[in-house]
Amino acid sequence: MTQNTDSNRQIVLAERPVGAPNADTLRLDTSDVPVAGAGEMLLRTEYLSLDPYMRGRMNDAKSYAEPVAIGAPMVGGTVARVVTSDIDGFAVGDWVLSFSGWQDYAVSDGVGVTNMGADPAHPSWALGIMGMPGFTAYCGLLYIGEPKAGETVVTAAATGPVGATVGQIAKIKGCRAVGIAGGAEKCAHAVNELGFDACIDRNAPDFEAQLKAACPGGIDVYFENVGGAVFAAVLPLLNPFARVPLCGLVSQYNATSLPEGPDRSGAMLGAFLVKKIKVEGFIVWDSFPTQYAEFAKEMTGWIQTGKIKYREQLVEGLEYAPDAFNGLLEGKNFGKVVVKVGNS
Repeated sequence: MTQNTDSNRQIVLAERPVGAPNADTLRLDTSDVPVAGAGEMLLRTEYLSLDPYMRGRMNDAKSYAEPVAIGAPMVGGTVARVVTSDIDGFAVGDWVLSFSGWQDYAVSDGVGVTNMGADPAHPSWALGIMGMPGFTAYCGLLYIGEPKAGETVVTAAATGPVGATVGQIAKIKGCRAVGIAGGAEKCAHAVNELGFDACIDRNAPDFEAQLKAACPGGIDVYFENVGGAVFAAVLPLLNPFARVPLCGLVSQYNATSLPEGPDRSGAMLGAFLVKKIKVEGFIVWDSFPTQYAEFAKEMTGWIQTGKIKYREQLVEGLEYAPDAFNGLLEGKNFGKVVVKVGNS
């Protein structure tokens, strides 16, 4: 079933998952197209962003944002077109960056919606390199990581939209960039296409030894978005006064219990103390509310001059979003995952 003007497809949260989402977690519903009233506009989704944080929103647990209600559409960033409008500054046909979620249509009062104009060059990029992932990489690395020329910067998920951007900015700033990724193909892409100095396959049997060899002077900045065994390999290599921007822990999102084995939290905190390591978690829009214009200007220039390269994995069809999302959590994505929902 493709997008049409007569019905609104919605992928809703049918039940809260225990562990990894399964076929019963999300459900495709169909309803009438909503009608925008006075001071509102109707948006038609063209592209939907898939991001790891969405797994946390499936849980009924206290976090930085409210969980998705059972029966409600999954949340998510979108690029949409204006269908009808009673809001100044938004004309029919305009492309907008919004938060309409996993559905074809949504009514908006314009709050939190950014008008991208009538003909943006790469509209879906607003969900990736020019959106939350790119902004996360930029602010986390430069404001928390504070890399200095000659230092070693390591990032996990090195070919994902955040990690790939972190490594490339590190190179721009004169650092040694080392990536960690799942598989030889991704590692080759990080080195040959993105310009990393090295990239280590996290699945290699000698992963820890390879990582140590790639960081002979230790690690000064580790951009954390994975956690688990990857962080365990990184921890001993962190230098005194290392900085660890923390934007996610995707390896733990489907966990139903603590890892087996001894409690390592004491050793980890001890290393932070003895080495005077700074670890700072952040949610980019909350932590850096005024930095987007600066980011957009610099990132646009880097893209135009070829200093930053961007890879997008496009999934055709809203109905395929659940499978693509599960693949993202399992590390099967290669680049920024975007679902093409509309027909434009």
